[in-house]
Amino acid sequence: MDEEYDVIVLGTGLTECILSGLLSVEGKKVLHMDRNDYYGGDSASLNLTQLYRKFRPNQTPPTELGRDRDYAVDLIPKFIIASGELTKILVHTDVTRYLEFKQIAGSFVYRDGRISKVPSTEMEAVRSPLMGLFEKRRAKKFFEFLQGWKDGDPATHQGINLDKDTMKQVYEKFGLEPGTQDFIGHSMALYLNDDYINKAARPTYDRIVLYTSSMARYGKSPYIYPLYGLGELPQSFARLSAIYGGTYMLDKPIDEIVTDGDGKFVGVRSGDEIVKAKQVVGDPSYFGAGKSLDSGTLRVIEEGQVVRAICILKHPIPGTEDSDSVQIIIPQNQVNRRNDIYIAMVSSTHNVCAKDIYIAIVSTIVETNKPEVEIAPGLQLLGTIYEKFVTVSPLYIPLSTGEADNIFITRSYDATSHFETVVDEVHDVWKRITGKDLVLKKREVEVQE
Repeated sequence: MDEEYDVIVLGTGLTECILSGLLSVEGKKVLHMDRNDYYGGDSASLNLTQLYRKFRPNQTPPTELGRDRDYAVDLIPKFIIASGELTKILVHTDVTRYLEFKQIAGSFVYRDGRISKVPSTEMEAVRSPLMGLFEKRRAKKFFEFLQGWKDGDPATHQGINLDKDTMKQVYEKFGLEPGTQDFIGHSMALYLNDDYINKAARPTYDRIVLYTSSMARYGKSPYIYPLYGLGELPQSFARLSAIYGGTYMLDKPIDEIVTDGDGKFVGVRSGDEIVKAKQVVGDPSYFGAGKSLDSGTLRVIEEGQVVRAICILKHPIPGTEDSDSVQIIIPQNQVNRRNDIYIAMVSSTHNVCAKDIYIAIVSTIVETNKPEVEIAPGLQLLGTIYEKFVTVSPLYIPLSTGEADNIFITRSYDATSHFETVVDEVHDVWKRITGKDLVLKKREVEVQE
C-alpha cells in the first residue's frame, strides 16, 4: 500500500461514517477501516446469531424466536428527532434515498408509579393525567410564551431574558409545579439530569421548540426510526463516501497508530502493511481506550459508564396502549437517581425482529457498583422478559483536540435517547479536522452509482 490518503477513518460507528461521507463529498481521499466484519461499530444492528455470539458465545438462539435474518437488534438505542440536526444532514446529503423511515408510535413518561403518554395534541393535553386543571392553564401559558417568542420583539419576552435568566426562574414566573418542570425538562427538552435548571434558559427553549416542531411534523410522537435498524444509518453514509471515491476495508485488524518523532500521525499499521495519511479519525477503541496503545501515549480517559439491557419480549409494553414502538422516560426524581432511565421499544413493524416479538432496550448512566439494579425500575415496566442481554459500556472522551498531532478521536455514544449529541460531535470534529464550520450545502450534481 504505497498510496497516501488525506484521511484514514477507523471504526464504522455512525459518527465516523457521517464524517467519512462528508469528507469524501468535500473531495478528500478517504480510507475507512474497521476491525469488525460488519458496519456500525458500537452503533451496529445485529442479527440473532451475531447477538448471541456477542453475549452468549456458547448458546445458539432458540428456534422459537424465528429466522435469523428477520432480526436487526440495535446495540445502542436511539431515535431520530423528526426536525433535528441528523434529519437535516440526511436530507442535505441525499442519504435518505437509501433509507426508509417509520414513525415511533408514542412517547411516554413515568410519573407517580404509572406510565402516561406525552400529549401530542391539544385534546390529549386536556385529557392528560399529568397535570391538574389549574396547572394545565399555567402550562398552556408557558407553551404559548415559548411559541410566541421573537428575539427582536421585546413585547413577546414578558420581562424574561433567555440568555441571562435561568430555566428555574422561567418555570417560577409561570408558577409551574415541580412535577410539570420535571416533565418538560426530561420528556420534552430531553435532559438526562437536572443540571440544566440553574443554567441560562436559551438551550432549553431551543430543545422544547425542536421537540414541539418535531411532534407537529407527523403527530403521535416526535421520533422517526429507520426500517431494518439503526445499523442502516452508518451503511448509508458509507455508500455516500464510496460514491465520492472513499475506500472501505472491513475485517481489518488495526495493530498500531504510527507517529513520527514529534508524535504527529503518520499512518496505521495492519499486520506488515502501513498505510499513510495526513490525518486519522476514529472511535476511542482504536486509540487504546483507557490504556496506552502507541508509544506509551494516553489518548482517552473514561468519563463514566452506561448500562444497557437489550430485552426480547413477546408482547407490547403494558400501559402503552399496545403501541408497536415507544419511548418511555423515567425522570431521575421519580426513582431517586441523578440520571434518567430510558426505555426504547421497536417491533416487527420496523423490520427489526420476527412477528409478535418486541425489542425493548433499557438504559441509564451508571451511578453505583450495581448497574443492573439501577435499571430495575425500567425492567419492571416491561412485563415478562423472554430474554435479556446486559452490557456496561465505558464512556470515553479524548484527552486532546487532535490539532497538534492530527489524531482526532470521537467520543463514545452517550445515554441520550436521540442523535442530537452525535451530530454535535460531528460538527465539533469536522471543525477540528478542516479548520472550518460544517456548512451543509445542497449537492449540485446527481452522481450516478
